[in-house]
Amino acid sequence: MNQLGINWPAGAPLSVGTLVINLLVGAVLALILRWHFQRFGSTLSNRSEFAQVFPFILLTTILIITVVKSSLALSLGLVGALSIVRFRTPIKEPEELAYLFMAIAMGLGLGADQLLPTVVASLFILGVIGLLRRSRVGREPKNLYLSLEWQNPSASDEPIQALQGVIARHVSSGDLRRVDKRNGALEVTYFVDVPHADNIAALIEDLERSFPGLGVTFIDQNQMPSI
Repeated sequence: MNQLGINWPAGAPLSVGTLVINLLVGAVLALILRWHFQRFGSTLSNRSEFAQVFPFILLTTILIITVVKSSLALSLGLVGALSIVRFRTPIKEPEELAYLFMAIAMGLGLGADQLLPTVVASLFILGVIGLLRRSRVGREPKNLYLSLEWQNPSASDEPIQALQGVIARHVSSGDLRRVDKRNGALEVTYFVDVPHADNIAALIEDLERSFPGLGVTFIDQNQMPSI
């Protein structure tokens, strides 16, 4: 009984062996989650660098849940401690939030000693997401920005028309968005609709063959981060 006359229930003893097992399993799941994000993630940010936080978050969550589940007082103290935590780095990509939530969910499950359900559910979720991403690759039309840099446009009397003629053979539609010409170099930007991923490689090969020295850059506007 404390000074306020409240009789707190005694905390359950912690099992160090169980904690170590959960941490080891959590480390393996964190590595799998990190590989999955690097392999199937579609964000433009540095996925390798961002994925390094998954083991830290997952293992820390296991430790926190293991400690606070043994005592009501510690649980209430955790609520107060988390109320003063502020994250200063914004997460702009929904996909990044989903993976962070997955890491926390794994840590919660292992911290609550639900080892088998956590492992089975985690592998099932990651497997489903991987299959969905793999089945979608190359099947959806791509809306892309195509940026071309031509250092010697004088090789053609009408460089814009020549470029458009080659591009039209590989895209469903192409919209000229920007033309810059300075210091003898021509920079052109198109917004193109590519029907299949294979058309991108064919378009690059055709452009390089038709216009030697041409720089080609594709940007997926659907994956451009918001400002």
